[in-house]
Amino acid sequence: MGNYVLTCCSTADLSKEHFRERDIKVVFFHFELDGVEYLDDCGDSISPEELFKRMDAGADTKTSQISVSEYSDFWKPYLEQGLDILHVTVSSGISGTYQSAMIAREDLMELYPDRKICVVDSLGASSGYGLFVDKLADLRDAGMGIDELYAWAEENKRKVHHWFYSTDLTYYIRGGRISKTAGMFGQLLNICPLLNVDHEGKLTPREKIRGMKKVMQRTVEMMEKHAQDGAAYSEKCFLCHSLRQEQAEMIAAMIERKFPDLNGKVQIFPIGATIGSHTGPGTLALFFWGDLRED
Repeated sequence: MGNYVLTCCSTADLSKEHFRERDIKVVFFHFELDGVEYLDDCGDSISPEELFKRMDAGADTKTSQISVSEYSDFWKPYLEQGLDILHVTVSSGISGTYQSAMIAREDLMELYPDRKICVVDSLGASSGYGLFVDKLADLRDAGMGIDELYAWAEENKRKVHHWFYSTDLTYYIRGGRISKTAGMFGQLLNICPLLNVDHEGKLTPREKIRGMKKVMQRTVEMMEKHAQDGAAYSEKCFLCHSLRQEQAEMIAAMIERKFPDLNGKVQIFPIGATIGSHTGPGTLALFFWGDLRED
């Protein structure tokens, strides 16, 4: 595994058990719920179910990114142990935490000139960011050194696809992802916009689809269209959701039928508090390895 640690932010939206089993170290974002601050700590402080139910009932949420000092405090113990660090951040297209990480890196390199700190902007989010970090853990465990792994990460990060939809557009309207007028008509006409994360790591609406069953089917079709090796896809596939477990299980079953060579079953995770504070309840997202995201 080499003399380095693999670290990421809690916005990778994997379970605490998954992070522990893969030996991925995690630094936590913060969020507020009705003025009370919590750590986005994989559901320990407040469960995803409680968070989304309270949001559905009208609770106010606010998020804050990881500060420079928090990064420094998080990394110092590893550097003092003589370990190098490969850290992967949530997309710079949706958060400024990459810049905070880079500032902390510059500060720490002056204090620990013999150590390496490599920071990768994942250009991804939620469990798609998690799928990317999980793959890096595979390569680390296979013996890849930090320099080679950093180069691999930079070359391949745009190959992780993120396709998602929401049955409740309230938080997308509030966040400006969808205009208020379009959102109101969308809700009246039962339209579920299909979005993805583009090559710059930004959330981008792609299609307007009427009806839940159709948008679920279209989400799976995007994997058929873009997946690495097509129907012979043999990498992992992750799903995440906010209060849509039944839909997630239905889509997982569809994918497992269409892609019999999957690396294990489709893994399903709840959307974490930071990402969920912006998407709200009703979102479902699919993540897989595919062709290069170019727009």
